[in-house]
Amino acid sequence: MSLRHKAFSAAFKAIALTGADRWGRGLAQGRGAILMLHHVRPARAAGFQPNGLLEITPGFLARALRLIRAEGYDIIPLDEVPARLADPRPGRFFVALTFDDGYRDNLDHAWPVLAKHQAPWTLFVTPGFAERTARLWWLELEEAIRALPQIALDLPDGRFSAPTGSDAEKQKAFDRLYWRLRRGPEAVLLSAIADLCRQAGVDPVALVERECLPLETLRALAGAPGVTIGAHTMSHPMLAKHPEEEARREIVASKAWLEEKLGLTIRHFAYPVGDPGSAGPREFALAKEAGFASAVTTRPGHLFAEHAEHLHALPRVSLNGLHQSEAALGSLLSGLPFLLWNRGRKLNVG
Repeated sequence: MSLRHKAFSAAFKAIALTGADRWGRGLAQGRGAILMLHHVRPARAAGFQPNGLLEITPGFLARALRLIRAEGYDIIPLDEVPARLADPRPGRFFVALTFDDGYRDNLDHAWPVLAKHQAPWTLFVTPGFAERTARLWWLELEEAIRALPQIALDLPDGRFSAPTGSDAEKQKAFDRLYWRLRRGPEAVLLSAIADLCRQAGVDPVALVERECLPLETLRALAGAPGVTIGAHTMSHPMLAKHPEEEARREIVASKAWLEEKLGLTIRHFAYPVGDPGSAGPREFALAKEAGFASAVTTRPGHLFAEHAEHLHALPRVSLNGLHQSEAALGSLLSGLPFLLWNRGRKLNVG
């Protein structure tokens, strides 16, 4: 765990020990929160797991749902969020559950837990993953570094090289290369990681087949009780890094594809990566233009009444796999970490 995440863990424990997650709610808690999840699956053996923050265990999901209900909070479908925000009357704090990308383990491990606890949920699907044409580039990077004893790449901004013999070296190399590539053009990122995959013998299509739900399974899931399907672009690009027409096509086509293939009206959208460098005011306007009722980012925060005027720039609360504890969840639901993160602002939509 990095120093940053160790600091988060310490803060969550301090909030829980002082009881601030309870007495501080009046200061920081909004009307509700949209939880963001990716993978749900049994814990893997320790070692090199740079994407471990994207996965929680079924056991933690069950504990989280029990804690939410024990606090007297409502678990609602995403369809109800706009009305809850627009209602001028104060009501009970609510939680909506969202899962990004369309992973097989969401069906295998998350859905049984959600069904047992009668918790509605939204699955944001990228058609390119269902069709095996898009790339899980962050997983490709992990698998390539896992396979190679050292890495060397010629990048437009200079050569990158690093030893990757031990788990510690692999983690350090992943962190350095990941963020260096994230800062630049997406075409460079995809090309560099494809080069590493060739060196390591990693098959990107096989990774998507292993991890993501196929169309026939999505068809079986469509219309199931408690399940909402949302769109997540066609190929999972960082939209803000691309020309407006390309971003518009990715958003509009994903809605049209899902509606045609699944026979559903698709009302909700999630921006891939979803941080300010991947989705901003231009993308928020495009999602509204495409006819979505709401769109979610990965910007951290609770939902306030003011978000009723910004339904295409909604923040979420990440259930981080590195912080699978009741103390962490209680802190996040109190809103206190976001009061500090957002410097007291209720809205972060710029």
